[in-house]
Amino acid sequence: MTDYRAAVQDMNFLLHDVFQVSQDWATMPELAEMMDADTARAILDEAAKLTETLIAPNARQADEQGISFKDGEVTTPDGYKEQFAQLAQGGWVGVTANPEFGGMGLPKTLSAQYEEMMCAADISFSLYSGLTAGAIMTLDLHASQELKETYLPRMAAGEWTGTMCLTEPHCGTDLGILRTKAEPQADGSFALTGTKIFITGGEHDLVDNIVHLVLAKLPDAPAGTKGISLFLVPKFLVNEDGSLGERNPVVAGSVEHKMGIHASATCVLNFDGAKGWLVGEPNRGLAAMFTMMNYERLGVGIQGLGAAARSYGTALEYALDRRQGRGAKATQEPQAEADPLIVHGDIRRMLLTMKAFVEGGRAFSTYVGQQLDRAKYAATEQDRADAEALVQLLTPVAKAFMTDTGLEATIAGQQILGGHGYVREWGQEQWVRDCRIAQIYEGTNGIQALDLLGRKVAGSRGELLKPLLREMTEFLQADAGQWSAEYQQLADAVKSLTEVTEAVLAQVPSDENIINSVAVEYLNLVGYVVYGYLWLRIARVAEAQDALGEFASSKVKTAKFYFAKLLPRIHSLRPSIEAGSKELFSHELNEF
Repeated sequence: MTDYRAAVQDMNFLLHDVFQVSQDWATMPELAEMMDADTARAILDEAAKLTETLIAPNARQADEQGISFKDGEVTTPDGYKEQFAQLAQGGWVGVTANPEFGGMGLPKTLSAQYEEMMCAADISFSLYSGLTAGAIMTLDLHASQELKETYLPRMAAGEWTGTMCLTEPHCGTDLGILRTKAEPQADGSFALTGTKIFITGGEHDLVDNIVHLVLAKLPDAPAGTKGISLFLVPKFLVNEDGSLGERNPVVAGSVEHKMGIHASATCVLNFDGAKGWLVGEPNRGLAAMFTMMNYERLGVGIQGLGAAARSYGTALEYALDRRQGRGAKATQEPQAEADPLIVHGDIRRMLLTMKAFVEGGRAFSTYVGQQLDRAKYAATEQDRADAEALVQLLTPVAKAFMTDTGLEATIAGQQILGGHGYVREWGQEQWVRDCRIAQIYEGTNGIQALDLLGRKVAGSRGELLKPLLREMTEFLQADAGQWSAEYQQLADAVKSLTEVTEAVLAQVPSDENIINSVAVEYLNLVGYVVYGYLWLRIARVAEAQDALGEFASSKVKTAKFYFAKLLPRIHSLRPSIEAGSKELFSHELNEF
């Protein structure tokens, strides 16, 4: 396994040259005094040191060892407890947490870069702090002041961790049929009874207490999702002086044995009258939890990006060093017994595909992060509303497209190493396994596609898509310079996306299956078009940065590759979308 090196130069380039986030920060009172370009660069440098030297070196051993489970308790791999303690000591668990409760309060554009480093270093380890950050955000926005003061300082400090408990044995996406009950108690608390499954970090030995955010139903709750409430249920009850009290009856019944993320504890949790407190309003729990979900879904997309970035670094290093066969005559090295892999066309195809997806994905996560920051901190209500609309539209794309392309990239990395990619020594097989779950949890990618096309696009009758189309169209009005062919290609792609959207919406009244039949292809179409837009933005900035030398040249060449080899994939997506649902539902599918 090669050493991990964080892409700090690229991250700084995106933040300060392409998206110019410091200009945004300067207009946001909550960020203006604490955040500028120099501060951001210093934070990224420290994050790189942390992930490169503390976390990444232990990732393979942690995966090999995995977690162990006995008598309801989880033991994490050797080194994890010490790593988490150092993470907490540096304030990294609370990077986005409210400074009022001891957090750093970093903007999402910056924390997204840190999250990528964490995921590239070790996805399993990143999950313990990542879920905690989401739980902190949910409590900060929806919990009572008393709950905030009791729990948030300890969570932001990394002394306690958090989870999200949604899924049950009989329901995953369909949360309206969940069965966990919450009975009101005389002291204002609630007694929760039920079983939750697939709970990441539901039990572990990294910290003294775990704070579970649990979806459950009150006795008089309406049916369906309108009857779901959110509760805070700690592993240990907290005394008035802040010390830990008696054990709450929430216990891990078992852990899952998984394809990947072996060092992450995925638990079945049994609540047997566990004491909890209502977070937010009764029967409004799902809305409160979705505060966390939008950030978490971008975070899951970043898991795909992190795995792909790590895989690309290893594959490139291997292709430069490994000698196999002869390339084209012009690239041969007669004095050597064979040429390096890097000269072979198919190897270059895979490497450039990985690079285009990794660097395009990094730009996309930064762009979505910028919209999240604007939705939260922008000076005017209209600017916040506009950004929130883009967030709603692009969150499912970020989760699904970044994890789909992340898996494609990690598989390409494995392929480049051949047999060495299939064995554990080089790490490529681990990144394939770890990346795979990101397409499944936090809502499968098929569900993300339904969310995009069904709820966001069809649900708004196309209105939610229009600001994105308008932004790309306005970008294309500028002088194209040497990029006239690519500008026209993107303009055609935007036009195609517009026409396909209109065609699908026109079929909705007459075809009840149209949305769920074409949603995945539609999401991919949006993803490829948005990446094309971002790659042109990157290339135009890069070509003006003479001081960046080879870095800028590489950006320009990768953009050219994306338009030549990857954006054309949309030409197979459009006819598949336009074919509708007929062929999917004309077959009974009852034969073996």
